[in-house]
Amino acid sequence: MMKIAFSTCPNDTFVFYAWVHRLIPGAPPPAVAYADIDITNSLVAGENGPDIAKISFAALPWALPRYALLPCGGALGRGCGPLLLAANKAGSPDHPAGLAGRRVAVPSERSTAYLLFRLWAARHVPGGVGEIVVLPFHAIMPAVRDGLVDAGLVIHEARFTYHTYGLNMLVDLGNWWEADTGLPIPLGAIVAKRDLDLTAIAGWLRASVQYAWRHPAEPMPYIMRHAQEMSPEVAQAHINLYVNRFTEHIGEEGYRAAAALLGRAAQAGLVPEADLSALRQAVNI
Repeated sequence: MMKIAFSTCPNDTFVFYAWVHRLIPGAPPPAVAYADIDITNSLVAGENGPDIAKISFAALPWALPRYALLPCGGALGRGCGPLLLAANKAGSPDHPAGLAGRRVAVPSERSTAYLLFRLWAARHVPGGVGEIVVLPFHAIMPAVRDGLVDAGLVIHEARFTYHTYGLNMLVDLGNWWEADTGLPIPLGAIVAKRDLDLTAIAGWLRASVQYAWRHPAEPMPYIMRHAQEMSPEVAQAHINLYVNRFTEHIGEEGYRAAAALLGRAAQAGLVPEADLSALRQAVNI
């Protein structure tokens, strides 16, 4: 039995569907813990974390002592970055400088979204933002709408639904990153404990991705059971955006994106220094 932790987001349940349902020859049966990204980011920093986990690339500096980055199963891409939102009403910030001193909700302080926000805000918010409030990602848009926070940093399917909450986009941080670096956005990573057979795990994971691509309708009942009242159309749009060529293999461009993010963040004092050469774990798939 192999302990695996990942979120209920459609891209994660799509990626792991075949493995969870024992459809990958040779793959051990998984004991799955479904957990928000803020929780999985914390789990891999401790002594007794899962064997395999989906985490933010931003959490890698805390994970690398015990875990290796796998070259498949993750979420990288273009046009899929986090958005910074505010309410469409009087008194809400309507431009970047208006965030100075404001309360901003984020999905995790060890998320790629948060790192991008901090790197962007250092250049665009004179005096800096005020209080940072960590909320589960599905609670952020209601909090912005209801005035509990002044702005919110959202990820995943929120880019398709934020209009329904009466919110405006202040900035697409993915577009900012791509324009600034020319690189894709490294959002979610799959890591496995270093003392396991990493090549075998990577092979099973890639096989699970490929199975779901060959049979795209088959995983949908499983995906929708975990999709938190999301419509099938939004779930499919989510999968189409976040499951792509980088999911099958991160590739040279993906490794450079991860190193660029963590290098900049370490230089800004936002994450610990890490051996970025350790990202390129020798896994033959």
